[in-house]
Amino acid sequence: MRVKLAILSAGLLSFVGILVETSMNVTFPTLIKELHVSLSTVQWLTTGYLLLVTIVMSTTAYVMKRFDAKNIFIFAASFSLIGGILALVAPNFWILLVGRLIQAIATGLSTPLMFNLIFAKVPKQKLGVYSGMASVVISLAPALGPTYGGILTSIWSWRAIFIGVIPIIIIVGFFGISTINEKAIGIQKGTFDYIGAIALAIVFTSILLTFDQAGNYGWYSIRFWIGVILSVLFLGIFLLYANKGRRKLLDYRILKLPLLRLRLFNYFSLQLINIGMSFVLPLFAQTVLHCSAMQAGLMMLPGSLIGAITGPIAGRFYDQHGAFSPLLTSSILMLVGTLGFFFMTKSLTVMSTTFIYVVMRIGFNTGFGTAISDGSLQVSFKNKADQNSLFSMMQQYAGSLGTNVLSVVISATIVMHADRSTVINTMNGSHMAFLAVSILGILVLCSVIYAEMKYGHQRTDN
Repeated sequence: MRVKLAILSAGLLSFVGILVETSMNVTFPTLIKELHVSLSTVQWLTTGYLLLVTIVMSTTAYVMKRFDAKNIFIFAASFSLIGGILALVAPNFWILLVGRLIQAIATGLSTPLMFNLIFAKVPKQKLGVYSGMASVVISLAPALGPTYGGILTSIWSWRAIFIGVIPIIIIVGFFGISTINEKAIGIQKGTFDYIGAIALAIVFTSILLTFDQAGNYGWYSIRFWIGVILSVLFLGIFLLYANKGRRKLLDYRILKLPLLRLRLFNYFSLQLINIGMSFVLPLFAQTVLHCSAMQAGLMMLPGSLIGAITGPIAGRFYDQHGAFSPLLTSSILMLVGTLGFFFMTKSLTVMSTTFIYVVMRIGFNTGFGTAISDGSLQVSFKNKADQNSLFSMMQQYAGSLGTNVLSVVISATIVMHADRSTVINTMNGSHMAFLAVSILGILVLCSVIYAEMKYGHQRTDN
């Protein structure tokens, strides 16, 4: 019971962070008016938050080996509370952004902590079930966020989003302090790889800023293409350092494992589609379908609830039968959903959007926990922290990149067709965003089939 409560405490702290993150997506039209900022600026509440979460997660392979779990949890809970209070009283957009960035540090620590507790304490034969339940925390929050944020914004204010979660943070903090007592999972020798952390942050930030230039100036702008060149250059330098440097944020040698790479691609892509669509759909509903923030949030509620049930069921099936069936089902349903949005963009209604989103949520929850569970079985115990840090880091960056790219696709459409109405541009931009995630869905399906054909006979059990 203590282990279960410890996992639950870390999970709920992650849940709060992700819930607030996706709750803010529904408030964007309101924030644009109240705080006098553009769409390309306000989306940094999500993109910047997820970027910092990603950077923090890149350090957790070191942190989990160096510090006791309770100390990490206390630090994370404190930052979540401080950031929430600052965002609640923020007089302008930039103070609000600072508050959200402080909370990003908390989420960046609590999510890997949750999975580390699972991988360290849960018996091997129950790993899929617990990972499925953890995936519910990660996936239910983004789906409930628009509903939670939409209702509070419509009947009260966007600030009520933070009023609602501050008591939860305090309660979860007391539970975590009482139940989490795991020691550092290993002795970390040497100093922290500051150069590697800074280099990784530069790479991730440069990619996001590059797409941001397309949103502000169009895909054909010189600023966008200069950004592309610089991003490729920074990426090359980082890869050289990761390969040759003595100190490393994590053991990148685990990426030499081909099946782990494929599971990481599944995990990354599913989250990119998931978070990206949780940004596009509320915006589409409010701008094109003329829904209120509450209606836009409620539109996504059935999918979140049904999807939440799917995660543990898929995890149990994985424990008994392996990864291929749940991953294949996941990729097919995700592709059906994204293609449904693409082909029906101009005829979408609230009801049809809700139904297609349900299909997507079932697909997402069927494969998300399975991908990280099967990935964890590809590495030895000494590399569990590295694998956990890598997957957690890329999962968050997938959300940041998904929000950034899909918002840029819509913003670029507005920039390049300024003579058209906002409704038409948002609809056309969303249509292209749906095409982008559909192409990614096809690649996910191909990767699952390839993995089974090439490595189906291998099931590493370290």
